[in-house]
Amino acid sequence: MNPTTTSVPGLLLPIADLPPSFKWGVATSSYQIEGAAAEDGRTPSIWDTFCRVPGAVTGGDNGDVACDHYHRMPQDVALIKSLGVDTYRFSVAWPRVQPGGRGPANRAGLAFYDRLTDELLAAGVDPWVTLYHWDLPQELEDAGGWPHRDTAYRFADYAMLVFDKLSDRVDNWTTLNEPWCSAWLGYYVGVHAPGRRDFGDAIAAVHHLLLGHGLATERMRAAATREMKFGITLNMGTADPATDTPADREAARRADGMGLRIYLDPLRKGEYPADMVADLAARGTAFPVREGDLEVIAAPFDVLGVNYYFGQDFSGTDEQGNTHEADGTPVVRPILPAGPRTAMNWPITPERFTDLLVRLHRDYPGLPMVITENGAAFDDSADDDGNVADEGRTAYLAEHIAAVAAARERGADVRGYFAWSLMDNFEWAEGYAKRFGIVHVDYATQARTPKRSALWYRDMISRVRGN
Repeated sequence: MNPTTTSVPGLLLPIADLPPSFKWGVATSSYQIEGAAAEDGRTPSIWDTFCRVPGAVTGGDNGDVACDHYHRMPQDVALIKSLGVDTYRFSVAWPRVQPGGRGPANRAGLAFYDRLTDELLAAGVDPWVTLYHWDLPQELEDAGGWPHRDTAYRFADYAMLVFDKLSDRVDNWTTLNEPWCSAWLGYYVGVHAPGRRDFGDAIAAVHHLLLGHGLATERMRAAATREMKFGITLNMGTADPATDTPADREAARRADGMGLRIYLDPLRKGEYPADMVADLAARGTAFPVREGDLEVIAAPFDVLGVNYYFGQDFSGTDEQGNTHEADGTPVVRPILPAGPRTAMNWPITPERFTDLLVRLHRDYPGLPMVITENGAAFDDSADDDGNVADEGRTAYLAEHIAAVAAARERGADVRGYFAWSLMDNFEWAEGYAKRFGIVHVDYATQARTPKRSALWYRDMISRVRGN
């Protein structure tokens, strides 16, 4: 196979079976691209604060300027249109729309998304709004953050400010992006904002993120005056035992429970998994559930956003053969599968993507899915004109889109695919060191140049549509 060709021999056949109604898009998030961090009334988010912590972000980078999308939005929409996609998934910056996380909308901040929506529609691109992609107003973190129950209610209030402004033109609404990252990486591992390291706080954050999703979904659906689709986006992989030993099977169960089932079970079944509740009790903690919470969390929604990057194996022993950590908790050791890796050192596992989607269809039936993020960072090398012949990324996209098509052939109801990301941007704790974009950004000049992968993506979409 030569992945740099537009025909993608050996891979286009399953892709070609995708229906004309299949959505094709690109995705971004507010803090990663917008910049203008202190303009037009925007106040700091937890990421603005976290970036100032010495050593927290590679190179001491921050999102103050990022891709300057706030000032270059019309040109960026024209770029999106040129890629032939029909949908653009973007997130709204909470501290831009509602400074401090409380009170009325900031008109100047909300006006930016009003203009963006109009610009997209004029270009024939459907806006897909994500209400929260990790940029919690710092004042709400100071008041307790997501481990604090009140944050869920503040999120629902904020969601309605955006909904009231854009719902006359926006049909697709996602509440949260990757609550696992917000809760686990932000409040337990501490490698993402706000950088806290407390297991109990992380578990409380899980519950309150889900509660915020349910509260916002209920309120938006009640206020809708026409048919709309509401959803949530989860980052998920596969968790397989490294061997068939009881210890490894148990580790895989725990990893799958903490990474997938503690979100989808309450969302779809109205209950947390019994095995995970027992595991938490053994650690002296629990989800802070109050009466009626699970009914709110299980409010009906219309589409599950799936963000997938890789699958992995798990072992119940550490490298010295111990089955328990120093604190007495069971070992759950991730093992990356052998094979090629991305610049993030993430394994490339498209076959596990198919397995995940088929599993979701089997275990949580009746819920349409859209791939809201999938992509890869590679060590791109641009020529003097900014052109990047990114064969690795092109092959990655081709293999993973083919994996989606294979999952559909096995019954998975997947209705769209959004490449991550539209353009190189601020990659969280990695700063600007890693590039996920299908469009190259020269951060010194802010020049945008579509990479080979973007041209392949454009041509593939055209061919699938029969254009």
